[in-house]
Amino acid sequence: MKTIYSDAHRLQDGKAELIDGKLQPCFEMPRRADIVLARVKEMNLGPVLEPKPFGPEPLARVHTRPFLRFLETAWDAWVAEHGDYDALPLSWATRGFHPREPESIDGKLSYFSFDAGTPLTAGSWRAASAAADVALTGQNLVAGGERAVFALCRPPGHHANADTYGGYCLLNNAAIAAQAFRDGGAARVAILDVDYHHGNGTQAIFYDRADVLFASLHGHPAQEYPYFAGYEDETGAGEGEGFNLNFPMRWGTDFTRWNEALEQACKRIAGFGADALVISLGLDTFEEDPISRFKLKSDDYFRIGARIAALNLPTLFVMEGGYAVDALGVNTVNVLAGFEGET
Repeated sequence: MKTIYSDAHRLQDGKAELIDGKLQPCFEMPRRADIVLARVKEMNLGPVLEPKPFGPEPLARVHTRPFLRFLETAWDAWVAEHGDYDALPLSWATRGFHPREPESIDGKLSYFSFDAGTPLTAGSWRAASAAADVALTGQNLVAGGERAVFALCRPPGHHANADTYGGYCLLNNAAIAAQAFRDGGAARVAILDVDYHHGNGTQAIFYDRADVLFASLHGHPAQEYPYFAGYEDETGAGEGEGFNLNFPMRWGTDFTRWNEALEQACKRIAGFGADALVISLGLDTFEEDPISRFKLKSDDYFRIGARIAALNLPTLFVMEGGYAVDALGVNTVNVLAGFEGET
């Protein structure tokens, strides 16, 4: 299996995030991609390729142009106003507010974000756009006949909406790839999100569409971030009714219970008639993950990969979360090896 990787991910290297009421070192760090890449090479998974540049148009098929303009220019505006340190938002337009894009950078940060855990840095835009190119390069290869490709994206993407960032995510790499499949001629695309946290951004982007099926297995929003999306009754709207599937699970879920949800999701994907499959590959379901509360073990990830392979679809794996960094490479490659029939 080919892996697509860019060193530009290192340019997203925030100093701190607001979590548990404190500013703490970021869980989403460059070492995450480094350790996955090292494991890919150690296990001889396949060649590692650099991404091709695709420009802004594929991004604008998913994200609004004002949002893209903000991400590209935010750092310079922040430095001019505050200085050379990470940018975090100040307030959000919640109930009772009437949101309009402000003129000031502080207002813009709040307008285009939904949490204070995603710092913008000097290299955020370059890292995020490179991650999108990683996903698009993988998509291009799968559309060209590869059975499966691993897009080692960083920063991750599934929390990013059409016009908001958060949850460590700036651009929605999986959604961009799915839309590229559609634009390239695929009549139907399925997205399976196995990250511990609900892919609220991906859900919102495709919520009213019948051509992209979204299925997500995740921590229950009554207990878990991002809290305000991911319930079972969120099934799509308009033409998209019935094409959004959520499988929320409570803290402490083990592989037996989690695998039941995976089986349900896979059966629905099999019946959808997809021409291509995008996997939002989060490994924060692991029992030792520091910010998650599921109980999957390293060997379980082989079985996940094998079940995905049984769908027999052209498949693009897009890297999302996973913060037990020492085990992240093993768990990631176990999924990919399981897909390839290895145990």
